[in-house]
Amino acid sequence: MLNEHADLKVVAALGEVENSMSNIFSKKPDIILIDLGLRSRNSLDVVKMIKKKSREMKIIVMDLLPLQTDILDFVKAGVSGFILKEASVQEFLKTIRLVADGDKVLPPHMAGSLFTQIIERVANGHQEKTLLRAVRMTKRERQVIELIADGLTNKEIGHILHLSPYTVKSHVHNILEKMALHTRVQIAKYAHDREEFKDLEDSVSLIDD
Repeated sequence: MLNEHADLKVVAALGEVENSMSNIFSKKPDIILIDLGLRSRNSLDVVKMIKKKSREMKIIVMDLLPLQTDILDFVKAGVSGFILKEASVQEFLKTIRLVADGDKVLPPHMAGSLFTQIIERVANGHQEKTLLRAVRMTKRERQVIELIADGLTNKEIGHILHLSPYTVKSHVHNILEKMALHTRVQIAKYAHDREEFKDLEDSVSLIDD
């Protein structure tokens, strides 16, 4: 697919990471695409190894739906772009070309979110711990997430937590911002289908509301 375009050329397609590192540096690619589904070695370690040897090589990682914590770690390690496995061909090509031009490309579902701003500031050298306080889940927000995952409406959540529907709606809005999602259905899916909901619990701040 890539070789069909005059401005793009695939110099190698490699499998096992352990046998690929030397090939990567011998081929000297401008851009490296890494599938986060690789199992033979931690993909974050691979990124760090590549960037340690060559700051010039730009890295794009591909995943189904990368976690916010993963995105932060990969940006800090030097990754320039993210491609979702469900991306269209045009999105795929656009990401590669933008990264080649020196741009940073985050997953499109995070466009305009609070977390995007956090990532951008971390990439520019700001203190991670200070910035992440802005996206920590409060205990109340975690309760709301759990109830959304159970299929409850704002009114039902309010009744259980003794909150007004307006207050619940505000919590839902904040949760969507922090998780870089767009609908409560996505919140429920996020909590049900992926194990990282425990990460949210681990990152709960001491704020009660």
